[in-house]
Amino acid sequence: MADAVEPGRHEPLGVTVRDGGVNIAVFSAHATRVEFCLFDESGTRELSRHALQGPVDGLWTGFLPGVEPGRLYGLRAHGPHAPREGHRFNAAKLLLDPYAREIVGEFRNLPEDHGYPFGRPDGPLALDERDNGPTALKARVAAPLVAPGPRINAPRHAPRDVVLYEVHVKGFSMRHPGIPEALRGSYAALAHPVAVAHFKRLGVTTLSLLPVQFAVDEPHLSGTGLRNYWGYNTLGFFAPDPRLASAAVRHDPSAVVAEFRAMVHALHEAGLEVVLDVVYNHTPEGNEWGPTLSLRGLDQKSYYRLQADDPSRMENLTACGNTVQVEHPRVTQLVLDSLRYWVGEMGVDGFRFDLAPVLGRTAAGHDPRSAFYTALRQDPLLAQVHLIAEPWDAGPQGYQLGRFPGRFMEWNDKFRDAARGFWLGHGPEGGRIGRGEFARRFSASGDIFDPARPTNGGGARSPLASINFLAVHDGYTLADLVSYSRKHNQANGEDNRDGRDGELCGNFGVEGPTDDPAIRDTRERARRAMLATLLLSQGTPMLYSGDEFGNGQGGNNNAYCQDNPIGWLDWPAADDSLIAYTAELTRLRRDHALLRHARWFASPEGDGHDGGRDNEAPGQPRLRWFDPAGHEMREQDWRTDGRTALAAMLSDGDDRLLLMVNPDATPMHFRLPEAVDVDGDDDGWIALLDSSGETAPGLRGEDRVTVPARALMLWGRPPTNGVPASQ
Repeated sequence: MADAVEPGRHEPLGVTVRDGGVNIAVFSAHATRVEFCLFDESGTRELSRHALQGPVDGLWTGFLPGVEPGRLYGLRAHGPHAPREGHRFNAAKLLLDPYAREIVGEFRNLPEDHGYPFGRPDGPLALDERDNGPTALKARVAAPLVAPGPRINAPRHAPRDVVLYEVHVKGFSMRHPGIPEALRGSYAALAHPVAVAHFKRLGVTTLSLLPVQFAVDEPHLSGTGLRNYWGYNTLGFFAPDPRLASAAVRHDPSAVVAEFRAMVHALHEAGLEVVLDVVYNHTPEGNEWGPTLSLRGLDQKSYYRLQADDPSRMENLTACGNTVQVEHPRVTQLVLDSLRYWVGEMGVDGFRFDLAPVLGRTAAGHDPRSAFYTALRQDPLLAQVHLIAEPWDAGPQGYQLGRFPGRFMEWNDKFRDAARGFWLGHGPEGGRIGRGEFARRFSASGDIFDPARPTNGGGARSPLASINFLAVHDGYTLADLVSYSRKHNQANGEDNRDGRDGELCGNFGVEGPTDDPAIRDTRERARRAMLATLLLSQGTPMLYSGDEFGNGQGGNNNAYCQDNPIGWLDWPAADDSLIAYTAELTRLRRDHALLRHARWFASPEGDGHDGGRDNEAPGQPRLRWFDPAGHEMREQDWRTDGRTALAAMLSDGDDRLLLMVNPDATPMHFRLPEAVDVDGDDDGWIALLDSSGETAPGLRGEDRVTVPARALMLWGRPPTNGVPASQ
């Protein structure tokens, strides 16, 4: 019989230090009893159990005096074991507090971690009553964090100035010779002066970190020597993963928290924002055959989506075994509480939501007006931060690009495929990407995000809602997508079956590395043209770490389990000239407001290919398209097969720019259109950039210019008194 506790408060949820003890609040709508269990320092011996009071509105609460920070604890939930009704209660299984700030131990996927007799053919319908308390993960009572938090110096970049940089905390520094070996692979390394200097040189404003919340490895990786390196298997939504901390503090959860907060503070001091990739769509408890670690044992029917015709089975809209039921009010609260914690206490500046449609799924499918989105948009703390959606999941109608509400920005895979296909010379279906598709994506995908377009379903959106990218963690690196024509994932141990098939790539004649100078030159041209397309297009650009210096993964397009040199950035082989080129692109973007407008372009045609609108408002930026002969594009010109080269003129009354693109294998002559200013003068054009490097900046354009093969050129106003015109 467990000892009773004193009456406790129903908020905040979790275990909170107060008044010489701890307040405990746990949600379980279907439990008949919930116990708070204290363990010794080793975590192997259970010292006492304390029955919580309740339930009141599904909450079990209590106050236990004398419990101090550092004590280890777990939860046990009693209730029906009725799998066919959706209930999998098993009090023999110690459960991790979903609100745990500090987590100790190692998950080893032992047979006793499962609520059913592991390996038996009757499987999850049976009950396993072995106690896993000695080996289960434990929460540790956390001391209140010292205020003020790291957000006191948050830079809060304006949306139009944001340049995202997706990066893995460990992979960034593991092979960096300039970072002390003892720090490599850690939060501290990411904030080291050498790392900060690189970010500042590169011109990025916002680091988008792959998951840092406490994660565990999938069972199928056990014994392979591989692990879930990316971290998309979150179990602790309030705890930073100790595997990403420096070795000196890795075994002290409070020190891990301190190191993470120090990283955020140091990056803020350098003017850099921190966005976290968060996984609230599934957990490591997997499908009905998975272990019982936390939410399943507390109240499976409330926390997870179950199949309507068979509640003993999980609904799998994530391809990871289960789907978190975010539409449930208490699960919505769990997610929002977690987000607020990472902003208010840990100091972060935003979130990228993995498989984001799950967050807005109801019984009728994805709903932009769902309870979660409504609550999120009304939260005063979360109103301060960036919100980014991966706009697809694995369920029915899972592709929701352009249909997220409010301030959400979205990963735009249509930009990725158009930019790749345009410069590789072939599209997803084998045909060539036409200049109309290129124009749409260059101008922020107005067919998707512009609220004036009838196809848009996401409400009033800015061009900045489109997050443009060439490569991300999931897929080829930029260097690999111009070096391979098929995936090479054999090292993952799944016979090359894993990873995306048919991902756009091209080797230009030889699979993998080559000494052929012509192929190397072609690859370099394509890569530089793609980088220019990314950083000079409208929308919000996101650079994948390592692409700025030619990092490759040997053609592996699913390196999720490669915590080794395959997945780490290869700094010893870094191409410094490519870093300098990428930095020049971000400088041009900063210097010219025309390249990062928060307003949709006006255009003369409004034909749908250019992201413009028919009606031009005062001061609205203007976009005009031309063919290589200097003729302004008409509706029929966009449908001309086989022609890909084109030019775009951008203007806003203060500045003007001319972009020329030639994806063909041979140079092409362009006629420069008139550059008439508001005063009526034609001052001509001056070269600002040639992605191929053949034309030096500063060249004055004549009537005709030659755009090199596979190149993008940017032209602007001639200097005034020796100073280039810029914003």
